[in-house]
Amino acid sequence: MTTDHASPTIAALTARADRASVRRLVVAGAVAGLAVAILTALGSGRLLALGVIGLLLGLALYHSAFGFSHGWRVLMAEGRTAHVRAQVLMLAVAVALFLPLIAQGEVFDQPVRGFTFPLGLGVALGAFVFGVGMQIAGGCVSGTLYTVGGGSVRMVITLLAAITGATLAALAYPLWEGLPAVPAVSLPAILGLWPALALHALVFAAAYAGLVAWERRRTGGLAPISGGGNLLTGPWPYAWGALALAVLNAATLLVAGRPWGVTQAFALWGSKAVEATGLADPVFWPFWEEPTRVEALMRPLLADATSIMNVAVMAGALVAALAAGRFAPSLRIPVGAALGSLIGGLMIGGGAIVATGCNISAFFSGVASGSLHGWLWVAAALPGNWLGLKLRPLFGLDGAPSR
Repeated sequence: MTTDHASPTIAALTARADRASVRRLVVAGAVAGLAVAILTALGSGRLLALGVIGLLLGLALYHSAFGFSHGWRVLMAEGRTAHVRAQVLMLAVAVALFLPLIAQGEVFDQPVRGFTFPLGLGVALGAFVFGVGMQIAGGCVSGTLYTVGGGSVRMVITLLAAITGATLAALAYPLWEGLPAVPAVSLPAILGLWPALALHALVFAAAYAGLVAWERRRTGGLAPISGGGNLLTGPWPYAWGALALAVLNAATLLVAGRPWGVTQAFALWGSKAVEATGLADPVFWPFWEEPTRVEALMRPLLADATSIMNVAVMAGALVAALAAGRFAPSLRIPVGAALGSLIGGLMIGGGAIVATGCNISAFFSGVASGSLHGWLWVAAALPGNWLGLKLRPLFGLDGAPSR
């Protein structure tokens, strides 16, 4: 008797859940369609393509919860390495895609170049500050973008603070631009394409094996990074996110002619705001005197590829959150967490500008381009993360929350 009554109830609940999923997907699809329509209205096929790539990046970041700060935090605090192993996979695939493309110099009549920058004290100092900041702010730069899109009100504070920090670093450019540095080092340029690929493969294999051994020693087991997932509504295993980010960064390289970058747009947004309010005229700041930078400052924001991609990443995360039924903004932010977002946001924004990049443009795209400055960046950022982890309790933040 109980079974006869329970079966229709279960069926009804299942039907309602299915209808709710369909409604979420319809809403998410409508938002995605609106975003594409807006990008199309910009009148540039290149910007449209980069906007679509940004949407997909946001979706991948959200569904795979691919935030660098969390992965490094649980590695240090608990010995869990799944997220960092996924980062190693991402880098390995990206290098395999990037180096042959960059070696061509031009693909489909589009010049392509990697991010290869000098190795200097500015990179190390900025990355260390960034590392501290990302732990108390609650996220790195890519993590900030996708969590804002996913509905985190706290991370809006982090984003605004990061924009402010990047702008202040641009203003203070004369104070740090002369820090000691040595010329850029490109491994493919020194070793050749195939030896560079082989060296990277050995480094990534050793790093992956070391992380596996570390987790087994610390926890007695090994969490998987692959498995099943729902492509549209998530969640995704970390490996899906790693592969998606590597492929989409390579797509950015092909369309934009350079890899995925984020933080220079923060300095641009802040400088535009300063100009609009009449507080100063950033065009006369030494930071913006560099030819490619002043070009970005002079053109409309809607013509800036990095700005378009940043906004699209947030829109893609919004679509993902709607599809997953997890878009639920809350204004209840503890004072300590808000203060951490403010201070940490200033640090990640300013640190990224001084370091010539963040976890995306300096680390991910730099390493993928075969540049040693990407390795210097992460070598300095990891001690910063360790210090930031120790500072988290001062802001009422726990040490290493679960995914």
